[in-house]
Amino acid sequence: MSTSLTATRACPVALETTAQESARAASALWFSAGRVLLLLTLLGAPLAFGAVETWAWASLAVLVCVSLFLWTLGSVRQRVARIWWSPLYLVGMLFLLLGGAQYSGHLTLDPIRTRESLLKLAAYLLLFFVATQLVVSGGEESLVRFGFVVAAYACALGLFAMLQFCSSNGRIYWTVRPENAWPFGPYVNRNHYAGLMELLIPMVIGLLLSRPEHDPRRKFVAVAVLVAVASLLLSGSRGGLISFLVEALLLGGIFWIHSKREGRRASATLLALGGAAAATLFFWLDPGEISTRLATAFEYSHAAEATNDTRLMLARDSLRMVRDHPWAGAGLGSFEDVHPRYQSFASDLVFTHAHNDYAEALAEAGLAGGALVLLALVIFLRRAFTDLRERLRYEAGWIQVGAAVGCSGLLVHSLADFNFHIPANAAWFSVCLAVALSSCCKRLSS
Repeated sequence: MSTSLTATRACPVALETTAQESARAASALWFSAGRVLLLLTLLGAPLAFGAVETWAWASLAVLVCVSLFLWTLGSVRQRVARIWWSPLYLVGMLFLLLGGAQYSGHLTLDPIRTRESLLKLAAYLLLFFVATQLVVSGGEESLVRFGFVVAAYACALGLFAMLQFCSSNGRIYWTVRPENAWPFGPYVNRNHYAGLMELLIPMVIGLLLSRPEHDPRRKFVAVAVLVAVASLLLSGSRGGLISFLVEALLLGGIFWIHSKREGRRASATLLALGGAAAATLFFWLDPGEISTRLATAFEYSHAAEATNDTRLMLARDSLRMVRDHPWAGAGLGSFEDVHPRYQSFASDLVFTHAHNDYAEALAEAGLAGGALVLLALVIFLRRAFTDLRERLRYEAGWIQVGAAVGCSGLLVHSLADFNFHIPANAAWFSVCLAVALSSCCKRLSS
């Protein structure tokens, strides 16, 4: 009698345990589906010419919303909403509120472009939020798998870009010839291809440094670094080269601080050989034209001075816009429409952007927007490069630091370009930012 009663009482406990395990398995499945969809979105965005066309960035936004829906389903199934909080959420929402006030308060000089910019910004902020939730909940193993996917993608994209450069005669996918542009890879502008590689290469290097010496996959990762760096050099982007040098200095400094304890001096030699091989491949493929392009980064030829002068004058024009619209700016996305009224130099070209994302942010969002951008930079720098000694004890920590270095490189490049206005690059930056800050988020549960 007592045995049967004990069994009867134990049944509800067993059933409850089984139900909990089933709920956890279902939530893990939904989370995995969200990660896969988010990853496919990231991989596809650069291939669609950087997602600059309306159909491309709109599709990107829709897929991000679907990923959010999948994460929500997973949270519902596990009956606990674990939200990982970052202060950058608040900064992003304040920036969106500023843009919304411009649009609804008729403060913008180009309402249509402001509305479009608001939609894009909302998509990037949502992507940052979803990526943070999925990266943190996936744990170290998921982040390492992501690193291998990034390595394979950077290698494949680099091979494609170099092959296309050598055989397509200036055509993207051997069919599309953009006008008045310097295409490279799937991008109309070679500088934007370089911007993407600035985000990817440091993560791949971080993955390489994290692998044990006996890991057979280490050679593949080293080849991926070689190919990606070679393609960045071959693009001929001066801003890309300078930003990559900044990234190399950052990575080198971080590496040497921790190399004695981690015993990774052999990795430094491997990276040095890889860089030399990449430079050799670069000059062998096209020793004339590309070498001349890169020389303009250090030699002040007439053409290089004109380009630098134009960018400087665009920045000055942007500051004149700030003078007339100091607090809330001229409106997000309004630069192309407003700039001709402030243009201080003669040119037959129409400038869609200021070629300086910081000056353009001041012109379009005013001092309020500039303050939010500065606050976001301070938060990023303080959180992304803290506790390095502790983080670099783990494989995922090297990928996180690589993502932080990649974000830093693109932030440097933005002083002379407009990578943040290319949806594919902005999307990748959002995810790299989530990876870089994933160890610094605070958990909120309900």
